Amino acid sequence: MPEPLNCFTAYDVRGRVPNDLNPAIAARIGLAFCAQIKARKVVIGRDVRLSSPEIAEMLCDVLTKAGIDVIDIGLCGTEEVYFAVFNGEAEGIDGGIMVTASHNPAEWNGMKFVRQGAQPMSCDSGLLEVAARAADADWCCTALLKKPAHVGRNQKMPNKHQYISHLLSYVDAPLLKPLKIVVNAGNGCAGPVIDLLAQRLPFSFIKLNHQPDGTFPNGVPNPLLPENREDTTRAVREHQADLGIAWDGDCDRCFFFDADGRFIEGYYIVGLLAAAILKTQPGATILHDPRLIWNTQEMVAKAGGKTVMTKTGHAFIKEAMRRENAVYGGEMSAHHYFQAFGYCDSGMLPWLLICQLMSQQNSTLTALVDERMQAFPVSGEINSTVTDPDAVISRVEERHQDGEKNYTDGLSVAYPTWRFNLRKSNTEPALRLNVETRSNEHLLQEKAEELLRLIRE
Repeated sequence: MPEPLNCFTAYDVRGRVPNDLNPAIAARIGLAFCAQIKARKVVIGRDVRLSSPEIAEMLCDVLTKAGIDVIDIGLCGTEEVYFAVFNGEAEGIDGGIMVTASHNPAEWNGMKFVRQGAQPMSCDSGLLEVAARAADADWCCTALLKKPAHVGRNQKMPNKHQYISHLLSYVDAPLLKPLKIVVNAGNGCAGPVIDLLAQRLPFSFIKLNHQPDGTFPNGVPNPLLPENREDTTRAVREHQADLGIAWDGDCDRCFFFDADGRFIEGYYIVGLLAAAILKTQPGATILHDPRLIWNTQEMVAKAGGKTVMTKTGHAFIKEAMRRENAVYGGEMSAHHYFQAFGYCDSGMLPWLLICQLMSQQNSTLTALVDERMQAFPVSGEINSTVTDPDAVISRVEERHQDGEKNYTDGLSVAYPTWRFNLRKSNTEPALRLNVETRSNEHLLQEKAEELLRLIRE
């Protein structure tokens, strides 16, 4: 009989350790994933969480015993698994598994999956089948006991040099200015990458919470939470830095602070990067999520590009980028996707490109974003826990019948001077609200408060 597994989301695996996810469950999921993609060789990486080494070790052990070759890249950021898979496609790498729960609490863990060429896997493209196999005790027992023709090879490859060289190929290092940058790794996976990049860049770094530490002594790294930004803001001001950068735990997202220590919403970075990329690839397609859209659409239109709106979530955006042949995709949650990076998201490329933009234009981050922030002020993402999310969304829609609606992801309603998006989280039991206006801070506050009363009543 199938045993229910509670750790599958719309595009990955996340759950509490050990009840929802543990080495034994991870092994079943890993076998099911490899069966789904008919893998002969896969990459395994892991984040800093205390439970990650044991889960990754179990995956390597079980998969090799099943006759699958494993390339174990050890402690890494999620994007390093993506890079290893698309960079190793010619060498027969069929997919990759990253053991991580990203920004979830310390007692959680999870798994992210990519197929050959770093193509994503979601509930629309194979993840449901993986979940069904992993939940089937009979199938798992047979897979575990099956004797392959040969035992797979476990090749440990912690060397990051190819990955670092690839990152640096996106910028012209000799033209970069000697910026002073505060970098806050949050005791996650970003620190070792920054140390390697620092050897080949003209920047001076002030390093905060730099050493990987799965106990998360300074809290789980998630700079989207306002309370997690204070260290970076303070350090930028104290050191009179040019900007600050902070990462989440698996460093596939980076967050920006200007020279005043002000947190810059990821929404405005999407517009900056899109416009910069369109200068070298005019007329190209840019993808964005539905939560906040007006600034991105205006900047892309001015730069001569085309925008396509797509569902939120890394797997969905990667699939849409391939379908639309998009050169770049950005989410307001600070995920940035690049065609040249296997259509995958990177937490390292955005800050390198922004530093290059500042150097080229002899400008500050403040100057690059201020006008856009005034033109399209935003509420920031506001989370609400409710007992019946669908009923709440229906109630909000009923009260806004006169607006222009879109259902790409959740409910979006637009009026001439303001708009909002309300959607269920793909990874947490929450409703997420985003509001934006056209140059009207007072209207922004009024509408955000009005919607929150309606959501929480």
